[in-house]
Amino acid sequence: MKKLLFLCLAICANLNLFAQLDRSIRPTGGVAPIINIKESDVFTLSNGITVILSENHKIPRISINLVLGSNPILEGTKTGLSSIAGELLMSGTVNRTKDQLDQEIDFIGANINTSSQNVSLQCLTKHVVKGLDLMTDVLFHPTFPEDEFIRLKKRSESSIISSKSNPGSMASNAEARANFPSGHPYGEIETESTLKNITLNDVKDYYKNIFTPKGSYLVIIGDVTKEQAKLWADNYFGAWQGNDKITSIYEDAYFHKGNRVIFVSKPGAPQSVINVNFPLKIKSGDKNQLLLSTLNGILGGGGFGARMTQNLREKRAYTYGCYSRANVTEDGSYFSISGNFRTEVTDSAIAQILIELDRIQQTEVTDDELVSIKALMAGNFARSLERPMTVAQFALNIIKYNLPKDYYQTYLKRLDAITKEEILATAKGYLTATNSNIVVVGNPDILDKLKKFDSDGTIEKLDALGQEVKELNKTTISKETILEKYLMNITGTENIKKALKKLNKVKGLKRETELISTQIPAPILQTEYIDSKGKETMLLTMGANILQKSAYNGVTGYEEDQRGKTPLSSEALIAKKKVYGVFPEVNFFSNDLTFEVLGIESINGLDAYLVKYNDGIKNTYDYFDSKTFHKIRSVSSENGREQTFNYSNFKNVNGILFPQTISIEMDGMSLIGTVKTIDINPKIETSIFE
Repeated sequence: MKKLLFLCLAICANLNLFAQLDRSIRPTGGVAPIINIKESDVFTLSNGITVILSENHKIPRISINLVLGSNPILEGTKTGLSSIAGELLMSGTVNRTKDQLDQEIDFIGANINTSSQNVSLQCLTKHVVKGLDLMTDVLFHPTFPEDEFIRLKKRSESSIISSKSNPGSMASNAEARANFPSGHPYGEIETESTLKNITLNDVKDYYKNIFTPKGSYLVIIGDVTKEQAKLWADNYFGAWQGNDKITSIYEDAYFHKGNRVIFVSKPGAPQSVINVNFPLKIKSGDKNQLLLSTLNGILGGGGFGARMTQNLREKRAYTYGCYSRANVTEDGSYFSISGNFRTEVTDSAIAQILIELDRIQQTEVTDDELVSIKALMAGNFARSLERPMTVAQFALNIIKYNLPKDYYQTYLKRLDAITKEEILATAKGYLTATNSNIVVVGNPDILDKLKKFDSDGTIEKLDALGQEVKELNKTTISKETILEKYLMNITGTENIKKALKKLNKVKGLKRETELISTQIPAPILQTEYIDSKGKETMLLTMGANILQKSAYNGVTGYEEDQRGKTPLSSEALIAKKKVYGVFPEVNFFSNDLTFEVLGIESINGLDAYLVKYNDGIKNTYDYFDSKTFHKIRSVSSENGREQTFNYSNFKNVNGILFPQTISIEMDGMSLIGTVKTIDINPKIETSIFE
């Protein structure tokens, strides 16, 4: 009975409490606490290395990271050098080959990573002596083997080729060009030509000049005492000598007057990548950095509740997501808002982005927005403190950027004190809706809709690697002239009549091409059989395994892979009759094929005529060198999927020029093809096409 009485009294008390609670009034937050962050131990070695130690004995692991003191160098005509140099460090030492190095690292379960600006080690505490031996062997005794240097250059080339068809990479390159000059490291873009300029001696010189103890930081985190850390630092790094650190001077970022529209053409793209950006006059450690981070969170960097996502995704369904970033560094900073949008709403999306940029500069943010972003940022900060690396990074930041010693201890207090008035003042001081770079990567059909956003009514055009695209009046050269000059070029003849006579003697072709990629374990052999009447078969094999096959016998055809055989659709069969033969361009004039000259674009520094044609199911864009009339690129677009073929290294085979190197981009995969054999007029059994 007493228990029942107590229960009734408790219920009544709670009901009374609920009755007194006014849920229309937001509860007041408590006073933001001062975070008790244990200070890292900091000491300096005689050779100039600053050692930062963050002890954590919960897990028997050690992390050691050597951060170099030099800021990024200007690479100019050798852009890409630092990346290759940093990675090549792991390719072998005086004491160990690459394989031996990899095996010894794996044996102790360690990770050793290198880059252009650091060398790091992670391992169990019991293996730290062996780990440091391996780490310092990599740091002090690299051999830079030439075969690995060549391999890395080839991989970089493949990456460059891949970036040319990746809309995100294309937008990033245009963003870099829009904000920074070539005299700034953020304005340098790696291309095939800069990659070719890099020599092994350049790599060795980079290592000698950049990998030096002067101004460097050695960050040690984990299960180690101060006495042990000092002993390790002295024994393994104390005798290291080198040049003074390099402090480069850069050109200023571009602060333009008026909005600029910068367009990168991606014919047939089903979506537009939009990136609205502008440089910022702020550097790491600035007193306003926390204010800018908070502002960015409200605008587009704070997840699902941010204004950009709420407007462009939730309200208008233009995109899956639109986000903003405040990219603040010690060498140069910029702000960007980006997302992928349906092609048909490209102009509407840009308009809304600019409206949101303007709105946040004109009126104060709401109480709910400010409270929500503070809670999100406070939570992220609290979770970051669970990682030992965070505390060491805090210590490094305080030293590098000359921050107050209690900068992170008072973080929550300073965050909590931010007001709506300060957010508005920060928006007015840093953001702009009228002096922005509006980068769009997409289908050229939308160009006319973009002119209204440019202050001068003009559109700057860049290629995939951020180079200026030159325009050509479409009436300057006809589509017939381009194709005739192409056919005359590959046959070495002086008129189209002789060219056609020579090409008509080619009744068939067999070509074998080896395809390699960093994304596949072994080479793929592509074998093509083509006859002049339209029959064709293509096989992709890896060893004895057939990966894919397509065949067309002039009437029917199919595609086959591991999932089975799929007959060609009626539309595909009609398309086969429009574009066929060893040299399809020979038949363009006689077939029911729509094709036109779109203009001229810069491809790898070469001016190229762009010819578009449609076979009924897909658009194809062929690029012809304006001087030689080599076909150097072909892009096909069908149902939102795109394939890009780049052609180079042309050689004479039986009096006709054929490309010997064919790079391919499709479905996110990059392959480099080397033609092994080309047989003109071989004996091809009819069964090959069945």
